[in-house]
Amino acid sequence: MRMIRLVLSGLAAGLVFILGLDCAAAALIGLGGAVNPRMDVATHFAPFWLAGALVVTAYAAWLAPRDLKVSFATLGVFGVLAAGGVMAPEYLRPMSPTAPSDAPNRLKLIQFNAWEKNPEIEATAQWLSRQGADVLLVEEGTDPLIDRIAALTGYHVTCRTCGVTIFTRLPPEPDPPRPKGSPSDRDRYTRSEWLARPPATEARIRFAGRPVTVVATHTVWPTHPAWQRLQGRFLADRLAKHDKTLTILAGDFNSTPWSFSRRREDRAFGLERRDRALFTWPARLILDGKVTLPFPFLPIDHVYAGSDWRTVKVRRGPRLGSDHYPVIVTLALKPD
Repeated sequence: MRMIRLVLSGLAAGLVFILGLDCAAAALIGLGGAVNPRMDVATHFAPFWLAGALVVTAYAAWLAPRDLKVSFATLGVFGVLAAGGVMAPEYLRPMSPTAPSDAPNRLKLIQFNAWEKNPEIEATAQWLSRQGADVLLVEEGTDPLIDRIAALTGYHVTCRTCGVTIFTRLPPEPDPPRPKGSPSDRDRYTRSEWLARPPATEARIRFAGRPVTVVATHTVWPTHPAWQRLQGRFLADRLAKHDKTLTILAGDFNSTPWSFSRRREDRAFGLERRDRALFTWPARLILDGKVTLPFPFLPIDHVYAGSDWRTVKVRRGPRLGSDHYPVIVTLALKPD
């Protein structure tokens, strides 16, 4: 019996050591994302490395053999510092002034990747229609879902076939005329850059008497860092054409806020990201979405807004038929 206990204890120690080594190495690789975009992929999964390092640290404190406690503690603490350090700026970054729940000129917006395999079209459309949002930004919306949302809400629909669709309570305004002789958007990019652009849709509405531009997008996974960088540049160029103080940008960016790529785009966009570590994926994951998960573990859906917007509330919506949770944001526009 004593021999069995010794074997099990040694096996546990070996497994915990491997866990700690893997998490510490992955967190360290992620830090390299500051200079190497390919290494930045590991940064997105920092919560996993942090959780694993905490397990190792707890093992060192309570269960590790006496002569190995220092080794396990060193490994665990290193992982905690590396993973926690890369996540900390997201929780510590300053946020713009907020507005009370009864502030005037409030705009309610829902950002939602509805998932092209969504098996609950009716329930999803019904929930969205009941929220009373002023703007709905929907990625991967299929024709049946778009049609049902439009029928239930009576909202104006911008771009049914763009991969991202915007629904607005207020009628969208027409595109402003292009100055005579100015180059087209296509002419500003090489052919490969133009083909790499992300799905993006714009809607211009007049809200509280002011011209507001809403942009919706859906960018690639971080496993394609060069493509991701091109898409970020395209979005930054697109935003530069608008009055950023009034602009809103939202979408599924497939990118966590502690990644170096997300931080780079946060700076490039010139808008403030109003969500803070709001975990939105996955709501369901495998077997074509038939298996739900108890909680999401990556924050990859984001909402940005210009300086004339005050944040009233940001929260995650319920699990619907998608593999993403919706993001519900209420903003208040400052008086002109």
